[in-house]
Amino acid sequence: MSLLQELKWRGLIYDIINEEELEKRLEEGPITLYCGFDPTADSLHIGSLLPIVTLMRFKKAGHRVIALTGGGTGLIGDPSGKKNERAMNPIETVQKWTKMFKDQLDRFLHFDDKTAFCVDNYNWLGKLSAIEMWRDFGRHFSVNYMLAKECVKSRLENGLTYLEFSYMIMQSIDFLTMHQDKNLKCDLQIGGQDQWGNITAGMELIRKIEGSDTKVYGLTLPLITKSDGTKFGKTESGAVWLDERKTSPYEMYQFFINTADNDVIRFLKYYTFLSKEEIDALEEKVKNEPHLREAQKVLAKEIVTMVHGEKALEEAIKITNALFSGNVGELTANEIEQAFNGFAKTKLDCEKNLVDVLVEIKAATSKREARQFIENGAVSINGKIEKDLNFLVGKACAIEGKYIVIRRGKKNYYLMEC
Repeated sequence: MSLLQELKWRGLIYDIINEEELEKRLEEGPITLYCGFDPTADSLHIGSLLPIVTLMRFKKAGHRVIALTGGGTGLIGDPSGKKNERAMNPIETVQKWTKMFKDQLDRFLHFDDKTAFCVDNYNWLGKLSAIEMWRDFGRHFSVNYMLAKECVKSRLENGLTYLEFSYMIMQSIDFLTMHQDKNLKCDLQIGGQDQWGNITAGMELIRKIEGSDTKVYGLTLPLITKSDGTKFGKTESGAVWLDERKTSPYEMYQFFINTADNDVIRFLKYYTFLSKEEIDALEEKVKNEPHLREAQKVLAKEIVTMVHGEKALEEAIKITNALFSGNVGELTANEIEQAFNGFAKTKLDCEKNLVDVLVEIKAATSKREARQFIENGAVSINGKIEKDLNFLVGKACAIEGKYIVIRRGKKNYYLMEC
C-alpha cells in the first residue's frame, strides 16, 4: 500500500487537504514536510510522539522532514483547544526548552540537514517588527476569515486575547518561510486535528503571496483519547514524558503494558512500525487469549525501545519481573528508585526492630499484628522472608547501603531510605 494508504489504515489521518493531488505528488518523488513543537515545558510528552512517529514514517518512505521548534510561537500561545491563555514564560526559559526539544527530537529523526532538519521559528519571527508583520502579512488575513476558524471560534466565549489571535498569522508565516527557503522547499504541513485552521491559513497565505496555483498540502492527525473517553497520556502522577528524568523507562513500560484491550491495537497502529500482518496476529491474540496480554507487552516493548533504547527496556522488564515475584533484592538502588517513584519513603536514622518498623510504616496496626505477620512468613526484607522477631532493620541490610524494601503479603510494598 502507498504511504497515504498506510496512514489511513493506521487511523493516522483525521483530515487531509487535496488528497488526490498529494497522493500523486508523493509518487513523483520526495516531498518536504514539517510539524511544529512549541516548547511549553522542559520535555516533549507521549502525545508529541504521535507526530514524531509520523515524521519518521515519511522519512522512512524517502521524504524530507522538518521538526520546527517554536522558539517564537512558544512565546505567544496557540488558542487551539485551550480554555485559558498560555502562561507567558521568559524568553530565556523558552530558548532553553527549545534546545532541549531539539536534542530530544534528534534521537528520533537524526538531523543531518539533508533528509531531516530542525529549525527554530524564532530565527525569523524574532526579527519581525510589529509594523512589518502587519504590513507584509497581516493585510492578507481578513478578520472574518480568522473568526470562522474553529480554533478561534471555540475560544471566543471564554475570551481570546489579541496576542493569541495573532498566533494563526505567525504559524502561517512559518509555513511560508520554509516553503520559500531554497534549501527546505517545504510543501506539506502536518499537525494535530486542532491545527486544521492554522494549517489551512498557512496554505492560503502561501497562495496569496506565491500565486494561486502554488501546490501546498495539509494533513492532520487525530487527537488521542482512550476508549473510555478519558485523556490519553496522563497518569495519577501527571503526564508521561519522553525525558527519562521525568518519566522513567519503567514507568513508561508500565503505562503501556496496562493499556486496555479496547485500545491496544489502535495504539500499536499509531505508535509502532509493525506490519499489518503482525498487528492482525496480535489482534487475534487479544480476542482469543486476552489474559496473556501479548499485544500490550509488544506495545510497551516497541515504544520504550524507540524512546529509551534496548538497555532501558531490559531494565524496565527486570524491575517489572522483580516486583511481580517479590525478588527486589536483585535490583540496584537506581532500579529501586524507578520502581518506587512516587512512593512515600520512610527515613531510617538508626537500627530499629522489625516489629517497631512495621508499625511505623503502617504495614501493621499494632505490635501484636506485626509479630503475627512476621511469624506467619508474610513479611520480606529486600525479597527475603524474615521470621525473626528480633531482626534489626538498618543500613547493614540496605541495598547499596541506601534502600530497604519491605513487603507485607503479595502486593503491599514499603520503602525505607537510609
